Amino acid sequence: MTVTGAPMWAVVPAAALLLVVALLGAVLDGVLATPRAAAGACTREPAASRGWLLPFVETARLLRQRNRETVAPDRLLGRVGSGGLLVAALLMAVVIPVGGRTPADLSVGIVWFNAMDVVLWAAVWLAGWGPNSVHPMVGGYRFLAQALSYELPLMFALTAPAVGAGSLRVADVVAAQEGLWFAVWMPVAFVVFLFSVAGFSLWGPFGYPLGPDAAGGVLAEASGADRLLLLAGRYALLAAGSGMAVALFLGGGAGPWLPGWLWSLVKTLAVLGVLVAVRRRVPVVRADRLAPVAWLVVLPAVLLQVLAVSIVAVMKG
Repeated sequence: MTVTGAPMWAVVPAAALLLVVALLGAVLDGVLATPRAAAGACTREPAASRGWLLPFVETARLLRQRNRETVAPDRLLGRVGSGGLLVAALLMAVVIPVGGRTPADLSVGIVWFNAMDVVLWAAVWLAGWGPNSVHPMVGGYRFLAQALSYELPLMFALTAPAVGAGSLRVADVVAAQEGLWFAVWMPVAFVVFLFSVAGFSLWGPFGYPLGPDAAGGVLAEASGADRLLLLAGRYALLAAGSGMAVALFLGGGAGPWLPGWLWSLVKTLAVLGVLVAVRRRVPVVRADRLAPVAWLVVLPAVLLQVLAVSIVAVMKG
C-alpha cells in the first residue's frame, strides 16, 4: 500500500482521531470493569459510574474537583509532567499513517516515535516530582527503573521492521508489507512491541509506578484537571502505540473491500482492545522482577529476531 504525506492542516484531524480512539479505549475499559461488579463484588457506586459511561462520569467528576496541593509543590514542573503524557502521544501520532496518508511523512519516523517514548521518561518523573510528596516521587522513580527494562527491547523491536523494509520511514515499512505482514515473520518483535506499548502507557503488568502499595504512586496526589490529563494521557499513549503497531506489523491500511483509512481504524481498535483487556488479566510485575526477564530473556530473543530479519534482507538483496 502506498502512503503519502498529508497537508499540514491534517495534523488537527489526526489529533482528534487519536483522542476519539483513546476515548473508545476508556469506554471498553469501563465495560470490562462492569462484570466484576456484577459478579458479586461489593460496591456502593451508582450504575452510571460503571460500564461505558465510566469515562464520562469520571471526566465530569475530575473537572468539578478542586486541585489538592501539598506543601511547597513545584507547580510548573508538575503540570509539565501531567500534560506531558498527552503531548507525547499526540507527537507520536503525527508519523502514524491512516490509510494512504500520514500527517508528517518523516524520513526518520520510526526514530521520531522512539524519541517521543524517551520524552515520557521525563514527563512521568516530573509528574511524580512536582507534588513534593513521597508516594508520587516513589512512583516516578519506579517508572524510570521499569523503563530501563523495556526501552532496549522496544528499540530493537522497532529496528526489525525498519531492517525488513530497508527504511526508517513508516510509509516505506507499510509499503514493504504487501503480500505478507511483518507480524507473521517477525512475531517476537511484534509481541515485544505490544508489551512495550503497555510499558510506556503504565498499563497492565507495567502499572507498578501506580501501585496501591505506594498509595497510587504517580497518581497519589494528582487531582482535578491534573489527574484527568494523566489518565487521558495513558489512554492516548495506548491508542498511539496501537496505531503504530498496525503500521509497522499489520500492513497499515491494506485490506479488501473497505477503504484504507477504515482498515487502519479497525486494526487499531482491535489491537487497542487486546491491550485494554490485558489490564485485568495479567498481574502487575515489580521492576526488580521485570529487569532480569527483560535483559536475560526478552532482549536476546528480540536481537535474534533482528538477526533473522537481517539475514532475510541480505538474501533478498
